[in-house]
Amino acid sequence: MVDYHAANQSYQYGPSSGGNGAGGGGSMGDYMAQEDDWDRDLLLDPAWEKQQRKTFTAWCNSHLRKAGTQIENIDEDFRDGLKLMLLLEVISGERLPKPERGKMRVHKINNVNKALDFIASKGVKLVSIGAEEIVDGNAKMTLGMIWTIILRFAIQDISVEETSAKEGLLLWCQRKTAPYKNVNVQNFHISWKDGLAFNALIHRHRPELIEYDKLRKDDPVTNLNNAFEVAEKYLDIPKMLDAEDIVNTARPDEKAIMTYVSSFYHAFSGAQKAETAANRICKVLAVNQENEHLMEDYERLASDLLEWIRRTIPWLEDRVPQKTIQEMQQKLEDFRDYRRVHKPPKVQEKCQLEINFNTLQTKLRLSNRPAFMPSEGRMVSDINNGWQHLEQAEKGYEEWLLNEIRRLERLDHLAEKFRQKASIHEAWTDGKEAMLKHRDYETATLSDIKALIRKHEAFESDLAAHQDRVEQIAAIAQELNELDYYDSHNVNTRCQKICDQWDALGSLTQSRREALEKTEKQLETIDQLHLEYAKRAAPFNNWMESAMEDLQDMFIVHTIEEIEGLISAHDQFKSTLPDADREREAILAIHKEAQRIAESNHIKLSGSNPYTTVTPQIINSKWEKVQQLVPKRDHALLEEQSKQQSNEHLRRQFASQANIVGPWIQTKMEEIGRISIEMNGTLEDQLSHLKRYERSIVDYKPNLDLLEQQHQLIQEALIFDNKHTNYTMEHIRVGWEQLLTTIARTINEVENQILTRDAKGISQEQMQEFRASFNHFDKDHGGALGPEEFKACLISLGYDVENDRQGDAEFNRIMSVVDPNHSGLVTFQAFIDFMSRETTDTDTADQVIASFKVLAGDKNFITAEELRRELPPDQAEYCIARMAPYQGPDAVPGALDYKSFSTALYGESDL
Repeated sequence: MVDYHAANQSYQYGPSSGGNGAGGGGSMGDYMAQEDDWDRDLLLDPAWEKQQRKTFTAWCNSHLRKAGTQIENIDEDFRDGLKLMLLLEVISGERLPKPERGKMRVHKINNVNKALDFIASKGVKLVSIGAEEIVDGNAKMTLGMIWTIILRFAIQDISVEETSAKEGLLLWCQRKTAPYKNVNVQNFHISWKDGLAFNALIHRHRPELIEYDKLRKDDPVTNLNNAFEVAEKYLDIPKMLDAEDIVNTARPDEKAIMTYVSSFYHAFSGAQKAETAANRICKVLAVNQENEHLMEDYERLASDLLEWIRRTIPWLEDRVPQKTIQEMQQKLEDFRDYRRVHKPPKVQEKCQLEINFNTLQTKLRLSNRPAFMPSEGRMVSDINNGWQHLEQAEKGYEEWLLNEIRRLERLDHLAEKFRQKASIHEAWTDGKEAMLKHRDYETATLSDIKALIRKHEAFESDLAAHQDRVEQIAAIAQELNELDYYDSHNVNTRCQKICDQWDALGSLTQSRREALEKTEKQLETIDQLHLEYAKRAAPFNNWMESAMEDLQDMFIVHTIEEIEGLISAHDQFKSTLPDADREREAILAIHKEAQRIAESNHIKLSGSNPYTTVTPQIINSKWEKVQQLVPKRDHALLEEQSKQQSNEHLRRQFASQANIVGPWIQTKMEEIGRISIEMNGTLEDQLSHLKRYERSIVDYKPNLDLLEQQHQLIQEALIFDNKHTNYTMEHIRVGWEQLLTTIARTINEVENQILTRDAKGISQEQMQEFRASFNHFDKDHGGALGPEEFKACLISLGYDVENDRQGDAEFNRIMSVVDPNHSGLVTFQAFIDFMSRETTDTDTADQVIASFKVLAGDKNFITAEELRRELPPDQAEYCIARMAPYQGPDAVPGALDYKSFSTALYGESDL
């Protein structure tokens, strides 16, 4: 029982600053603020008092008739307090203290005070209204008291989208009448003068009662009377207004209109509940439809990316070599085209796919949906594994291409060297077999025999000198075989022919020596001069041939040190030329001496030197050839030196840029790590800062493009190493891709935090508090807390997880929520999700079931017709397509099971 104030206590007519009504609608200040103008309103427009008398009287009678009574004059009939107390009992459903039945003024005052005490107990302060004024029949105060009762018991509990009282009632009217032409409800006075708004409210809920299309805006009296009569006859809403009074008043009384309209709201409250339920269901279904669309997009994008990886890896794993350098260089160019053109969009797709996956999971968590599990083989881990396999194949393919080009380059060099040496040797052996088989010694003179012996000795010396060349030819052929040269068959055939011929020459040489030695005993005279010439001319001739061979020898180098070594060796060779020239002149001097002796002794020489085929003309010709080849060799070596200097410039140029870009990328990675930990300001400020930071990173891309161009020049120059930097283009590319991915993921994390904050209603201060608590215990700034760090964080936030049985159980429960995979780490996103669930309320499966039950009229099932009537078309069809038939004992044809559908939305069962 409530304790009341003394009987003669006066009351304030207006709301208290903190009072709450029984309906939980909060302070009455929202709908009572205008009551300070009560006296002024009545004085300014007496017509309003007339409207209020009629409306308030009808409203009171609509409740008093439930107790079998009514009033005629609102000033007089409440003076004794009896009907006033009865009215309050009817509208509140509560019992008031027993009234006093005496006729004296004190009895009446006591009864009115009991009524006013009851109103005050409901959180209402009555400004300047006392029991004496009501007992004395003060019309103004009586109307003010009744309006306060109407506000408290008929309007206060009206709430639409978190508004209340007048604003909530106005919003309800605007929504219900929005589809009707010529209706625009903006207030509770002139918006209702033409009567169309009243008719629209009735037609919206009971279309069979009103023929709205036949109403005319220029006939307001007919419209108003039509609405009042239909409401009284079919909706049990008494006629509280006069059409003529409304039409003839410039601005109808707002309180009278609100009182009458509130009766419509309560009459249609059942429909309002259905609308609220439908709105909840639409919201849940919209979330589910959006999530399904995101899941389908993920599956499609993941399938496309995995298919591209599946198609690309076999191409990268193809190690079938080509026969020529040109073909292998084309393969290398195709690979570079893949790196420049085809792969970068896929890197972006992979990054975007991970971001979409994280966003989807966040939205599912925020809407209490189960986590999204992609179909088998399309997990993010599957994509990462495939991507890792792809990059391993890339690395192996590039290494294989470069090694294969080096091998083919080496093969071409060796093959040309083989052909050059073989041609020289074959030219030398031409006619040697015939010469060795010639039996000229059988008819020769003694001097001829001696000459033949000496000639053969010179040949043997020449033959021995050529042994090294034959061994070189065989060694080159063997190396070509080992390196799998494509034309090895012809090389082997030619090499075998040379070796067989060499063996035959050796055998024939031995046979001819034996034959000459057999007759040597008979031949003693020898032309010493010719013999000396032959002995010195042969090795000098071989030296010149070797020199010409060396001067024409191909070379391949990769560094400036190697070419400088060749230049040094060439300079050394040139330093021996003066000694060689002196030897040439000495040999020619022997020949001239022989001619001089013959001429001085009138000796006629028979032909050329019988001991050698190397004539002075041949020596001079080859010497001239050597003299010509030396500057050519100089030019070739200088050209290669220039090339290597250019290559060295390319190396230093690349290294200079790489040594800037590489540390820059590393520094940016470290800065992003610090930014993600030391985020200040609002989440929007953080997001804006990160996006500006991302733009600054993207703006750095021209530096990588420049580095790619320099790397392209290095590859085209076939430069395979660079001692001036530890950074390779591959390292730079990987670092750049990681940098872009990291900043994108960090931005996505903040966006997900914004989603979490907005969806859960977390304030910016709460979010900052959560971030500060998390960072305080994240000692290593790793972005995750271990179990002990997380426990300390929870204790700092007021959770009872101390080391006892109850605290350990609570901590284990929380860990199962924030770390379902038992990784031993709690990320900031998991921490935010947990704190948002702890501090906010979300839709649940039970709430959705309750909403469907309202739409179904308390049935355990719902029909397709009901869904189409209550929900928007696309969401109604969405439910119909997914709801299973209802199997309960009260089932009817076409009944659908909304309970299993609702629980399936939250992952509690399968559709």
